[in-house]
Amino acid sequence: MDTIQIKVGERSFTLDREKAEAAQVAKSVINGRETMTFNLLPLKYTWAYTLYRTMKANHWEPEDIPMQRDIEQWRSDNDLSDVDRWVIRMAIGYFSAAEGIVGDNILHVVRENVTASELKLVLGRHAHEENIHADSLLYMISSLGINPHECEAMFEDVPTIKRKNEFVTRISQSMRRDIDLTKTENKQLLARNIFMFGQCMEGTQFYGLFGMVLSLYRQGKFPGIGQMFSYTLRDESNHIELFRQLLMELVDENPDIWTSEFKLELVNTMKEAVNLEKEFIRDCLPVAAVGLSAEEFMQYIDYIADRRLEGCGLPAMNPGIANPLPWLAEMMDIKKEKNFFEGRVTEYQKSSALNAVDDDEL
Repeated sequence: MDTIQIKVGERSFTLDREKAEAAQVAKSVINGRETMTFNLLPLKYTWAYTLYRTMKANHWEPEDIPMQRDIEQWRSDNDLSDVDRWVIRMAIGYFSAAEGIVGDNILHVVRENVTASELKLVLGRHAHEENIHADSLLYMISSLGINPHECEAMFEDVPTIKRKNEFVTRISQSMRRDIDLTKTENKQLLARNIFMFGQCMEGTQFYGLFGMVLSLYRQGKFPGIGQMFSYTLRDESNHIELFRQLLMELVDENPDIWTSEFKLELVNTMKEAVNLEKEFIRDCLPVAAVGLSAEEFMQYIDYIADRRLEGCGLPAMNPGIANPLPWLAEMMDIKKEKNFFEGRVTEYQKSSALNAVDDDEL
């Protein structure tokens, strides 16, 4: 039956089922059906809505995390080494800029160009979580009593931080205009943006400092900051998967993107990201400390990068490379990151949001 007749009192209404089904078919990542309404149903990209539900259930607030022990350690002359303090300063200095760069790109580049409502929904949640991460850094800064101008100076004056930020923003800036996404070269520009922010930046370049901060946390240092970074890592796991899925859907719907030359370009983009991250790691750890070795973290970045490439169907740069930090495998390994600190996370989840969403219900 192509139409549904509904009678209410003396009035009757005709709903065109065939037209509604055609509207769903017309949904696509880009160049989809134009509509003035934000109508999620019927869903086409059910994975995006399911991921949105997961992200919403994992909501957390920085102020809920106690910082008293961190403050005591920061003020103590005996609890911390110079390297410990420097790692925290670098983490706050880098992420206070990087989180904003990611959120801005989501809202003003990626979300502006996708056309399916459920994709816009989950991207909006992604941007909201970047705001929470930025807010958590302000909470760390104010709790420890660090001069905020010092953070500004770090991402303006530390060359390795500046180069990492310039690396991700140069392609983002080139897309802040109306572009014709029927052209292959422009589709590839968007695809490269999604790959760069999801797999290179959030998926690889964030992981050096994540590991360092969690190494300190593992040693009983900065329990509040460590907890916030663990929640941030859990969020990033969803962000990485969101951008990976989005890239794969974009390529599936637009196979003209996925040329041999373009795949090589993505691998080279990751190679540049890794080189920049290794320079940055050397600045974070100019001298070795307990549980903190620059060489091990650089190898870990190679290991992470290859996992990101393989997840997108691209060749690894270091086939067979081993994880040099086995203890990190328990805390933040990619195989386990979706369940990272699962027991603690559920304390933040609303019970109504913990129920799995069955695709058959959508």
